Amino acid sequence: MIKKLLVLCVAMATFTVTQATERFVKFTPVEGALPLSNASISYSADEYEGVKIAINNLKTDIEKVLGKTPNLLEGAGKGNILIGTLGKNKDIDKLKLANLKGKREKYIITTVGNQLVIAGSDRRGTIYGIYELSQQLGVSPWYYWADVPITKRDEAYIIKGTYTDGEPAVEFRGIFLNDEAPCLTSWVKNTFGTDYGDHHFYEKVFELILRLKGNMMWPAMWGWAFYADDPENGKLADRMGVMMGTSHHEPMARNHQEYARNRGKWGAWNYQTNQEKLDQFFREGIERMKGTEDIVTIGMRGDGDEAMSDKADTKLMERIINNQRQIIKDVTGKPAEKTTQVWALYKEVQDYYDAGLRVPDDVMILISDDNWGDIRRVPVNDKERSRKGGWGIYYHVDYVGAPRNSKWINVTQTQQMFEQLSLAYDHGIQRMWILNVGDLKPMEYPIQLFMDMGWNPKEYNLQNVTDHTTKFFRRTLGCEVAKEAADIYNQNCQYMARVTPEMLDARTYNVETGEWKKVADEYLRLETRALRLFAEIPQEKHDAYRQLILFPVQAMANLYDMYYAQAMNLYLAERNSPDANKWAKHVADCFKRDSLLCAYYNKEMSQGKWDGMMTQKHIGYRSWNDNFRRDMLPTTKKVEDKGLGGYVFTPSNGYISMEAEHFFASKADGDTQWSVYPYYGRTRSAVALTPYTSPVGDASLTYRFTLPKDAPKTVKVRVIVKSTLDFLNIGGHECTISIDNTKPETINFNKTLVDRQPYMYSEFYPTIARRVVEKVIELPVGDSDVHELKLQPKHPGIVFEKIVVDFGGYRPSYLFMTESDYKKE
Repeated sequence: MIKKLLVLCVAMATFTVTQATERFVKFTPVEGALPLSNASISYSADEYEGVKIAINNLKTDIEKVLGKTPNLLEGAGKGNILIGTLGKNKDIDKLKLANLKGKREKYIITTVGNQLVIAGSDRRGTIYGIYELSQQLGVSPWYYWADVPITKRDEAYIIKGTYTDGEPAVEFRGIFLNDEAPCLTSWVKNTFGTDYGDHHFYEKVFELILRLKGNMMWPAMWGWAFYADDPENGKLADRMGVMMGTSHHEPMARNHQEYARNRGKWGAWNYQTNQEKLDQFFREGIERMKGTEDIVTIGMRGDGDEAMSDKADTKLMERIINNQRQIIKDVTGKPAEKTTQVWALYKEVQDYYDAGLRVPDDVMILISDDNWGDIRRVPVNDKERSRKGGWGIYYHVDYVGAPRNSKWINVTQTQQMFEQLSLAYDHGIQRMWILNVGDLKPMEYPIQLFMDMGWNPKEYNLQNVTDHTTKFFRRTLGCEVAKEAADIYNQNCQYMARVTPEMLDARTYNVETGEWKKVADEYLRLETRALRLFAEIPQEKHDAYRQLILFPVQAMANLYDMYYAQAMNLYLAERNSPDANKWAKHVADCFKRDSLLCAYYNKEMSQGKWDGMMTQKHIGYRSWNDNFRRDMLPTTKKVEDKGLGGYVFTPSNGYISMEAEHFFASKADGDTQWSVYPYYGRTRSAVALTPYTSPVGDASLTYRFTLPKDAPKTVKVRVIVKSTLDFLNIGGHECTISIDNTKPETINFNKTLVDRQPYMYSEFYPTIARRVVEKVIELPVGDSDVHELKLQPKHPGIVFEKIVVDFGGYRPSYLFMTESDYKKE
């Protein structure tokens, strides 16, 4: 955030200092403010190339916002915007801006007369200042990577004052593209026409990093070789001001693919037996990066990101590191400590450290999380924390490995990332933060949070970090919807963090207790909220909203719906219920919808811009390295449907609740039949003898159920019917009811359901408004193991919905409690 700072210019003029919460760009006239229309941008011909690239991007940004293209004045300081880096621009140097010289990656934005000045302590400081102006003009860092639209304005004004964001808390802040197949590789092929990430692709990535005030990255390395695929990649990174490194198992500025593609040339990836060739391999990497700011990973892991051996051979690792540092010294012509180096304690490599291996004090030690967001260890004492090389953290929001991969969509809670990164920072892990982001999309918000925390980890605390989420959506979707968008996002993260999509299956939740239905319903409600908000968002922001919120919510809600349906299918099939078949069809429907949601993301959203980015398999994992080619339809069971009837219920919690259509047997006389009306009534369906114009005869419905041995000998039976009126004018419709062939009792359903006093307000209106009649009667039960309840209508037109047998556990319920367990015989 913008911090207070008093700046003295050469003319000894005192400038107003702006509070952190205030903006310096306004879109309505402000007295004394500087208008930006007809802008001209001055900069030095000697300026860093990366700053010039950012200036050209600012030119484009202003044109997108104001519709007018600024003039670029190279070598002149007369523009109304002056941009430059200390030591590279004489006009900037003349201002002698206080608190800038000797700082790291710091910018000052100030006004001198009628000129806006953006000055940096170094090239990245200037670049960050340029992009701060762009962001305040309304150009999101995510304008390309999340299609955040740019609002057009008639004018923009700069409020006079001085502004800065200080220095970053963490020195090296970046992302790691990893596990990039099939999504990122497919998208790059479809977008840039290459089978690898070339400099056109990486230019977009570098720009995003810089707009987010990051400064480094590890390039994708599954099937790509950053340096070998396109020699312009490394050159572009250096020009733009992005420091490159290589991942935790790619030592000495070499990509693993550079070795894997040429195993015959380089020999075994075994330093014990092949030192000469591997030293040559390492030397070529250092020769290539010499003269850049790039960061060198040292040490070794096994071939293909595996352990080198079963045990930590500390002597061998010590020899490897010593030899690598000698190569660095020989190639650069400078002491090894003059080149930034990092030793990554990832997985088993930490065993070397725990076994006592220590690296020279200038080498940075990179700690890892457990691949699921929890920090493995921290420096535990003053001696460890005081290392000159410092400590870093390698953190994951994407992972390939046991027990299951986590690649499809973001499952990291904002709160977990904030809490664990705060833990790391507070324990002295403050020199490098690198985030494994997989394909980059759809990890947009975790990247934003990670980069913002790397700059200022103390801006928020665990209680108010959700304000950061709101701020993000205010900038991407607008003030009107930001709070609700942030709440939906955080709720979705909480639900996803319960279990990853790849680990979710029909067994995750308990279907018998109703837990599965509860969580599936929660997700469907969240999807409803997301769709409701979607309807409120302007058309031009729909694509951004889909990417950041709607797709992950819909995709996971659908996945929960599918696995809940599978759980219900298996549960009912085990009980031989034909209802299992309906759930099987729903599984298939959800599986198809999953493919349609992903296809929309790839082919239609943003006019097909992200084709290939949502192709990650996520349905069908049994272990992390399952080699199935595509998502697999979950297994379901089919039950032969022998027609209506045959249901037997078992009790639960002191009651039995039965849908009217789930009878054991039915009987109808003459031309009548029992008809099921689907979706009729409060829960499932209703049953009636039809046609109503025929006599009911000896028609009946029979229900079977079991009771515990210690159940009382008298039960309360609730018969729930539709609020049918006495349309025959016979004094009410009647039905008899009995259990275990005891003497039938008669129930009259609608005798008092009349539109006159004294029943008008006491019974008629309340009943017809609720649409059902509930009659309760006490009946004795016999001693048999299976009991039989019989309903016999005396008149046509009675529509049965539900029957509840209460032997002590029923509680008042508008839906007459959940239906009890049943099977079909």
